[in-house]
Amino acid sequence: MVYKIYDIIGENCMTPDEGQKVYDLIHPQLVADNPVELDFIGVNICISPFFNFAIGQLLKDVDADTLNRLLKVSNLNPVGKQVLKVVIDNAKRYYSDDNVRQAVDRLMSERASYA
Repeated sequence: MVYKIYDIIGENCMTPDEGQKVYDLIHPQLVADNPVELDFIGVNICISPFFNFAIGQLLKDVDADTLNRLLKVSNLNPVGKQVLKVVIDNAKRYYSDDNVRQAVDRLMSERASYA
């Protein structure tokens, strides 16, 4: 299954809500062990909040090896590739290490109380 991100989101992929829309499309496919391609042709900007929700949270249900095997990302610009790599590395640490997850959750909770 190929998803053209420009057709789903537009030329700028920035918000958690936009990322969640992509996640909701691809998560069932990946859990069912079906290959997925995300085609970023025509997309200019992708930032971490989008990738955190679109791809990062996949790692809570899909192990990294399976994600690498089933998810193909095409036509993503070099900056987007770097952002995606950081998001995936952070998500791997978050979902695989209870200490990291607790520390991040505690920090986010503290920051939310100041807002």
